[in-house]
Amino acid sequence: MDTSSPSAYDDVRTASRALATEAVHAGRDDLARQGLHAPPIDLSTTYPSYDSRAEAARIDAFATDGADPAGPPVYGRLGNPTVARFETALARLEGTGSAVAFASGMAALSAVLLARSAMGLRHVVAVRPLYGCSDHLLTAGLLGTEVTWTDPAGIADALRPDTGLVMVESPANPTLAELDLRAIAHACGSVPLLADNTFATPVLQRPAEQGARLVLHSATKYLGGHGDVLAGVVACDEEFAGRLRQIRFATGGVLHPLAGYLLLRGLSTLPVRVRAASANAAELARRLAADPRVARVRYPRLGGAMIAFEVHGDPHEVISRVRLVTPAVSLGSVDTLIQHPASISHRIVDAEDRRGAGVSDRLLRLSVGLEDVDDLWSDLDQALGAPRERRVTPLREAVR
Repeated sequence: MDTSSPSAYDDVRTASRALATEAVHAGRDDLARQGLHAPPIDLSTTYPSYDSRAEAARIDAFATDGADPAGPPVYGRLGNPTVARFETALARLEGTGSAVAFASGMAALSAVLLARSAMGLRHVVAVRPLYGCSDHLLTAGLLGTEVTWTDPAGIADALRPDTGLVMVESPANPTLAELDLRAIAHACGSVPLLADNTFATPVLQRPAEQGARLVLHSATKYLGGHGDVLAGVVACDEEFAGRLRQIRFATGGVLHPLAGYLLLRGLSTLPVRVRAASANAAELARRLAADPRVARVRYPRLGGAMIAFEVHGDPHEVISRVRLVTPAVSLGSVDTLIQHPASISHRIVDAEDRRGAGVSDRLLRLSVGLEDVDDLWSDLDQALGAPRERRVTPLREAVR
């Protein structure tokens, strides 16, 4: 029996499994039959083969459609058994036929753009806000793409014969704006919709069920969940996955096996982590919304562990005063992180475009972790500074 790929053990019963069960068992279904409990880490870069004719035939087959080579592995740039386990698990959680992992989220997005450009489909329609580096990659045309920015209502009119992709992020980074993915997918017609699902994770939404053909994750965030792995992944159908594997092979944006192992381990606790952090976030959002030092709070209707809030005072002072909360970029870790998007994650976006997308200079982004919520609030409370004095309106002004 071929044990090189966990897909050899995919169980038809998994269609009825709950998400929490899939998170624990997907990509690991074969382990008990092999006498294993923890997934093995295969660090090989190359693999022996005494039949060079058969090896050549398998490589030719991969070059044709990008399908995983049958039989034992060939070379680390074509694929790795440990990484394949993570890909299998993530595809099951997102409800797609396949998934392809990369060295980072930006490498994953780049592969999608290159795959479409290779077909002569260089035009992208996108809705702001997106993650700052995604915005920059599209705007700068670094991969030969051309972008049309629009709002959701304008997507259908923005499509052209050479449009290869529509890209959205919901909830969006960093404003947490939410989009109707089903309506957007309908507006896309035959053009693939790519939905960045990094903030929501499959625990809160599965964009493929709403019509997205491609689901992008910066796996560095919630999928890994502990701030110790850098990765990206695209969940999609097998046809598109084949193209992405070919791009990955050609460009070398492969995921290290140890990172694949850490991601698979992270998935097993993903539902528990997301739900616990979301409960903390909902409570912190409630307290922030009632605080006079806070001008505005944005928290998604679908929940989640991200909060965006604008302060009346200096946001840089808030960041400088936190002690329990970590002032750092990124998100989705077990500890709570805070950052100023206009200075860091979205600094690369033109200031006018940034503000037009709702990323104000007073906006702070909070990635809520698993600490005690009262401890988190105590730290935020002191970081926000002295209570804001409420202005008493003179009677003559009130009656004007």
